[in-house]
Amino acid sequence: MQDPEQIKYLKSLGIQLWVPRDYSGSESLAEVQTSVAVEGESSTGQEEPRPQPIKLSGDIAEMNWDDLQQAVLGCTSCGLHVERTQAVFGTGNRDASLMVIGEAPGADEDIQGEPFVGRAGQLLDQMLQAIDCPRSSVYIANIVKCRPPNNRNPQPEEALQCAPYLHRQIALIQPRVILAAGKVAAQNLLQSDLPVGNMRGSHYRYAALDIPVIVTYHPAYLLRSPKEKAKSWQDLKLVRSYLE
Repeated sequence: MQDPEQIKYLKSLGIQLWVPRDYSGSESLAEVQTSVAVEGESSTGQEEPRPQPIKLSGDIAEMNWDDLQQAVLGCTSCGLHVERTQAVFGTGNRDASLMVIGEAPGADEDIQGEPFVGRAGQLLDQMLQAIDCPRSSVYIANIVKCRPPNNRNPQPEEALQCAPYLHRQIALIQPRVILAAGKVAAQNLLQSDLPVGNMRGSHYRYAALDIPVIVTYHPAYLLRSPKEKAKSWQDLKLVRSYLE
């Protein structure tokens, strides 16, 4: 029987009805491998490309939460720091079972210092609530910590500079599942050039920590293309299956 509150959130996503289904340190200390194991075939029927290792500096690999946050807030490793109002570290439950990773801060995030605010953030909140994961129960971060000019996508070298910070956050949280929201997040986490539409529906693993990764559309894209919300609901059900 569907919970009335959940039905309300599903309707806000444009989904009227669903049917549940059962899903039978230093470099010497840590070289974080972002290689991905695919469970079953992707929608293209092709094996996904294998990413190269990302090495954490000794300092970052050993940092606790407070030191890591201070390092991010003071980071000047790439040009994005020049025009930022503030770095957007991440927010939420540091013991979360679910970690949501987006692309980069936008104008609202740059001002408020928190990821996924504004209309896209409101939709993300509704999506999470639909699987009984209120925002306060998850941890939310981005591929890069500073806003790119004019809200453009992060450049590869910018994402590379931020990667050690994000990987340390993942290692500290040890979530049961990661939701990659949008092309930038999915392609950087999984080191793939495939479009989101081809990555959806497959089961990936963040092999360094053996954490499942589910790919879905970014909430901002869903606001522009509401017909795709039903597909995102399928992705959310995959997330829920891991959490259950």
